[in-house]
Amino acid sequence: MSPEQERWTIDVYQSQTGAKPVWSFIEALEGRDKAEALALVKLLEEQGNKLRRPQSGTLGESLFELRGKQVRIFYTFLPGRTVVLLDGEIKKQDAIPAKTLTRMRAYQKEVARPALRGRR
Repeated sequence: MSPEQERWTIDVYQSQTGAKPVWSFIEALEGRDKAEALALVKLLEEQGNKLRRPQSGTLGESLFELRGKQVRIFYTFLPGRTVVLLDGEIKKQDAIPAKTLTRMRAYQKEVARPALRGRR
């Protein structure tokens, strides 16, 4: 299988109002942070579930984070070699705030519902 055939599909979470939080996050970044975020997404597309620390970390219950120097992008996997980017934030402390984790898990539950899969 060629490297192109091994790539993962990158999808994004879309809210019921049509918002795509991760794109809003990435578009608001500037300079090095934006370049780093885009490079991390490309790396995830190439390596998928084989991506490990320091670029990727597990948060449990099938929730993961792309890890840059300051940038964090949260994601989950769906069947069919699909990665769904949920949202991101600039790291301000080592621990991920509880409200951020709660929001990411809510997004994760939404993308896992089969009826919503075709809407993204």
